[in-house]
Amino acid sequence: MPDTQAVAIERVGDLRCTVGESPAWHAQEQAWYWVDIPAKAIWRLDAASGALSSWATPEMAACIAVKRDGGLIAGMETGIFSLALGDDGSVDAALLASPAHGELTPGMRFNDGRCDRQGRFWAGTMFRDMAAARPDGRLYRYDTQGLSGAVVSELVTQNGLAFSPDGRTMYLSDSHPTRRRVWAFDYDTLEGVPHNRRLFVDMAGYTGRPDGAAIDSDGCYWVAGNDGGCLLRFTPQGELDRTIALPMAKPAMCSFGGPGMDTMLVTSIDPGKGAGGPMAGAVLLLRPGVQGVPEAPFPA
Repeated sequence: MPDTQAVAIERVGDLRCTVGESPAWHAQEQAWYWVDIPAKAIWRLDAASGALSSWATPEMAACIAVKRDGGLIAGMETGIFSLALGDDGSVDAALLASPAHGELTPGMRFNDGRCDRQGRFWAGTMFRDMAAARPDGRLYRYDTQGLSGAVVSELVTQNGLAFSPDGRTMYLSDSHPTRRRVWAFDYDTLEGVPHNRRLFVDMAGYTGRPDGAAIDSDGCYWVAGNDGGCLLRFTPQGELDRTIALPMAKPAMCSFGGPGMDTMLVTSIDPGKGAGGPMAGAVLLLRPGVQGVPEAPFPA
């Protein structure tokens, strides 16, 4: 039987995000970054001092990754951007690439994303009105050669991107209530191409919908159980072996970081109107008892 793990949970200030997403650990700065999508905001937490900083973006940023030479790469409303964060809270956003004509229509945006172990940036799109359940989402790869065509198509709410410690397995989920599945792919680390798609976890048999994810050093897949108020840890064989209860209904994504890569930052969603619990939208820190795997920065 899987363990239900009790851990000490610390709240990051009194911050309340509307849709907190895409936490990313910046090893050089020893800090976390994450976004609040509808607020058009990027947040930073200094791990040592606890100081919080924020920046306003020109359009919604949904997923970010650290760039090797400074700044962030982001999936936003109209494409993939390079972001330079100013000391005054300003953001210099430079468009790098957009999907082919007709693939990113009004009402859509990028959603979940991260770099693979070689530093290629992967991000997917979705139609923002989830009630429409439109399978218009696609998954793309951006690298120094530019933006790929759609690598995976017909996604409703693309989510859950993660890569095994050796980089040879890619994980992807669709968190829409009509889907609730996580897939695994064999991943060609030289070419950056996934293949042999297969069902990894059918979340219909578990608590919550599979939102953002992280990988630990054992190769286990941690996923935020959105609407289920928990984090779930699945072994590489797709077996649930651990659950951590959280003080809000809609955790959105988890990320390993800290000096020992043994701390997890968890973002969440505040659905408004008092729903989601008193901690809805909060950002949390906890130690799950395992270490994460350092993320590769985007090489530019």
